[in-house]
Amino acid sequence: MSDPNQVSTKGAPVLEVDDLRTTFLTPRGPVRAVDGVSLRVAAGETVGIVGESGSGKSVFGRTAMGLISNGPTTEVTGRVSINGHDVHAMKPRDRRKLWGPEVAMVFQDPMTSLNPVKKVGTHLTETLRLHLKVGAKEANERAIDLLRQVFIPEPARRMKQYPHELSGGMRQRVVIAMALACDPKLLIADEPTTALDVTVQKQILDLLATLASERNMATILVSHDLGAVEGRTDRVAVMYAGRTVETSKTSRVFNSPVHPYAEALLASIPRISDEPHTVLRAIEGTPPNMLIPPPGCRFAPRCRLAVDLCREESPELLEHGDGSGQQHLAACHFPLVPAGSEVLVPAPGSAHEEVS
Repeated sequence: MSDPNQVSTKGAPVLEVDDLRTTFLTPRGPVRAVDGVSLRVAAGETVGIVGESGSGKSVFGRTAMGLISNGPTTEVTGRVSINGHDVHAMKPRDRRKLWGPEVAMVFQDPMTSLNPVKKVGTHLTETLRLHLKVGAKEANERAIDLLRQVFIPEPARRMKQYPHELSGGMRQRVVIAMALACDPKLLIADEPTTALDVTVQKQILDLLATLASERNMATILVSHDLGAVEGRTDRVAVMYAGRTVETSKTSRVFNSPVHPYAEALLASIPRISDEPHTVLRAIEGTPPNMLIPPPGCRFAPRCRLAVDLCREESPELLEHGDGSGQQHLAACHFPLVPAGSEVLVPAPGSAHEEVS
């Protein structure tokens, strides 16, 4: 079995996640929202995490940051290390010291991420004063400069406004400025363009890419929008029902998907080249109920290639390279075989051959 951790070639990893499992203990039973995910992200590298709603993307990001930890209703196992700090082995007050200087998050909805009764300036300056121990005047000057860096016009005036007085795009920029205030080594952007129009989405994504490049910052871009991930990430991990089902260099996954789920996701994207009135392709069925996940491959109930083996035995995350030296992992008993791949084509008469 190949190493599922996807060690980057860019250098030492900022984030190291090994076999992470996040379980919510509900009255109806345990829900394993993240089930054995491993990941490496190096400085200056951007990794995309994609999948349908409910696949565990946001829970993974919050657990990796330490916002979700062991408690009365949650159980976290595995290891998360940020710049050598074992996040879940730390005491809560020590973990909070990581938030800002080491790791920061851009949350999904900027309207609910910002306190409606606090002015924009207060959001920024309290972060700077807490972590950087600077005075009120210096914190105010830094906050104005941060708003300028994220291209907010009239930053001094915006400091005195409340979140509801700003547009959705400007609120998102404020959230990004807050996340970058203490120059974090790792940024987790969780659906950073939710509820924004297409023009503003592009501006926000371009801004994140520029800032990550300028600061040599490790970045995780969580999204169900494949268009937002393509061209803006170095690697991508496709998640389904709490597990990584495929991961590789972004261009490889988009051009030669190996897992049927990744192929189905990509096929569902509408394209400009399509004829007018072309019916959009959808993935049949619905994601599994994580209270009672199906045995075997969790995508099997929706997979056009599934056979009895898929429904009975869970596939491992294995290497499916093409000889180029680029790591390409997928968890599928009968993976799709891209041209030039080293993966053996199933023999005639096999289960896969019968359904092909």
